[in-house]
Amino acid sequence: MPMIPNEREYRNMSLLVRKAEEGDEKNYRVEGYATTFDDPYELFSFEDITYYEKIDRHAFDEADMSDVIFQYDHEGMVYARQSNGTLVLDPDEKGLHIEADLSLTEEARKMYEAINTGLVVHMSWAFTVRESKYDTETHTRTITKVKKVYDVSAVSIPANPSTYIAARSYIEGEIEKERQELMAAEAQERAKKKLRLLMELES
Repeated sequence: MPMIPNEREYRNMSLLVRKAEEGDEKNYRVEGYATTFDDPYELFSFEDITYYEKIDRHAFDEADMSDVIFQYDHEGMVYARQSNGTLVLDPDEKGLHIEADLSLTEEARKMYEAINTGLVVHMSWAFTVRESKYDTETHTRTITKVKKVYDVSAVSIPANPSTYIAARSYIEGEIEKERQELMAAEAQERAKKKLRLLMELES
């Protein structure tokens, strides 16, 4: 059974501003999808092979999303919070939908303006994995159970491959396991050939 990484992982997502209609009061709401379901995305390339990841549509069924927070670059001030109703996470048919109300504090409203004016256009979410599986033919890791979602954060620069270290460690473990299995199979085949040759010589 594959080793389950305990490290906190980060993935990118798009951030949308909920625009107020002309004449309406500004609502300071932003929304987007932390991830979409059953939709493979590229993790990284290694030795001319591209590795992918996808989230199973039932991955959040038992996930701890009891008090997720909205931050900037995964640190510092909290701009919205699930426990006070200013952050809502809702797994729907498409994926994990998030909506944040950035109206409660001056700092949160400044964050909204940075998003609204296009200075900040990306988000990232932080989570840990409970269970996942790996398809050796498609080189795809499927996260079947998310253990906990920690935060959704507006980010200045989208996460780079170094932030995928836990996922990469997992897949590299699978690659090594494949190599060991291949080496064992080749060794077994050589032993069979040697045995057949000895039997032919003795006959």
